Amino acid sequence: MVARKGGKEARRAELGRAVERALVARGLEGLRLRDVAEEAGVTSAAVLYYGDLDALVHAAYQQAIERYSRQREQAATAFDDASRQLAACIEQGVASGPDDTLTRLLFEYWPRCLRDAKAAALDSALTERQIAVYSGILVLGQAQGHFTLQDPPRLLAASFVAMEDGYQMELLAGRRSRAEVITALRAYARAVTGHDLPDHA
Repeated sequence: MVARKGGKEARRAELGRAVERALVARGLEGLRLRDVAEEAGVTSAAVLYYGDLDALVHAAYQQAIERYSRQREQAATAFDDASRQLAACIEQGVASGPDDTLTRLLFEYWPRCLRDAKAAALDSALTERQIAVYSGILVLGQAQGHFTLQDPPRLLAASFVAMEDGYQMELLAGRRSRAEVITALRAYARAVTGHDLPDHA
């Protein structure tokens, strides 16, 4: 329920969480304003005080991008060693399973990017942020003497992200397990860095 007490920003944050729950439950195409209102425990009119449905969904996607990216960045920077950073980056980026709420939320929004420039810009920002994480790790690993890269770090980083996205869709559809996806990404890491990644845990 959207809080009656506290500041406007606190109420907006709670409404954002209600939008996320409704998106995951209904999907973007089936989402209605009243679905969000029901999740928030308020009237549709109260929801509209914070913006129309498109604006609320856009804001929810922005927040999901920030959480996903920040979690991955924090996981990687917990280590000084680039090989451990890469192992952590891979594990943090892969969904826990078909019901992983945050990852599902990101993929629910993706089809809108094909026709909506504003949505496409957000998706590009997400992709670039993930590429930057991988690229930074690869550059560091080369400097530390762990990785032998045959191609530019940014090219390899972009391929990591593209592979991850493809496997992620398979995982969310229940066709692959998290362990299978991590194994595949670690195998690619070994092929392009010439280095066996440690178990980072």
